[in-house]
Amino acid sequence: MSTTSAEPVVSETSEPSASTPVPPVGSAPAAPPRGRGPISRALILAGPPLGVLAVLVGIWYLIAGILTATGKGFLLPMPHEMFTKGFFDPQVSVDIWTALFRTTGVALTGLAVAMVIGIGWAVAMSLARWVERSTYAYAVILQCIPILALVPLVGFWFGYEFTARVIVCILIALFPMVSNTLFGLQSVDKSQRELFRLQKANKWTVLTKLTLPAALPSIFVGMRTSAGLSVIGAIVGDYFFRRGEPGIGSLISNYQSRLQSAELFAAILAACLLGVVIFAFFGWLSKVAVGRWYDAVR
Repeated sequence: MSTTSAEPVVSETSEPSASTPVPPVGSAPAAPPRGRGPISRALILAGPPLGVLAVLVGIWYLIAGILTATGKGFLLPMPHEMFTKGFFDPQVSVDIWTALFRTTGVALTGLAVAMVIGIGWAVAMSLARWVERSTYAYAVILQCIPILALVPLVGFWFGYEFTARVIVCILIALFPMVSNTLFGLQSVDKSQRELFRLQKANKWTVLTKLTLPAALPSIFVGMRTSAGLSVIGAIVGDYFFRRGEPGIGSLISNYQSRLQSAELFAAILAACLLGVVIFAFFGWLSKVAVGRWYDAVR
């Protein structure tokens, strides 16, 4: 009778292999990798724009220095002169910020009216196809007409003060509100529309419960676009309509005629800051209103 010797079975986990690193006794477990802090994220986001700004300022100094050396320094002031003769001069600073405040009132008024007209017009077109076929072409035509061609007509009809400036803002800011709102209203998922149709919901219920909430992201895109355009419209109105309280556009025209380049650039920078602030406000409002919900369902 033959006997077979049983070989001992060694578990794979009984002893660590030579290639497996063994942590030293008593060592603490490795800490999980940490994410970037808010300061690091802010530096990463702000680094590239600040780098580009530094390059542009350097080029500005170079060109301004060349013009100054050739006796044409009035064409382009040094960047620091824009602040010393513009924002840091008491009288000039008061004039700039006062004019900017008036322009802000015109821009916000025109933007508010453009939002009401644009959203209402888009809702009417979404509810009735014949309204869209009859009127949308005129919105496109209004967008294609150069605003400078309409400014004299606006002044002739409505005068040369606050009302005319607001109308110029409306004409410039209206089309983005109409087109973006209409796009959002018409882009609702068909299955959701069918669900409301099965529930026999009327048009008002579909509008308030489905299409308008679903169109909010597009509406806010139109608001941000129209916000920047309303500032442009207010400045154009100030530039051409000199009656009444002068805005930043009138101030820019005055500095241009007097060859005050430092003050002119300061006024232009203030107008740019106004547009950026209004645009950023509506971007923040969009994130607060629909940002998290939109990211969750997208």
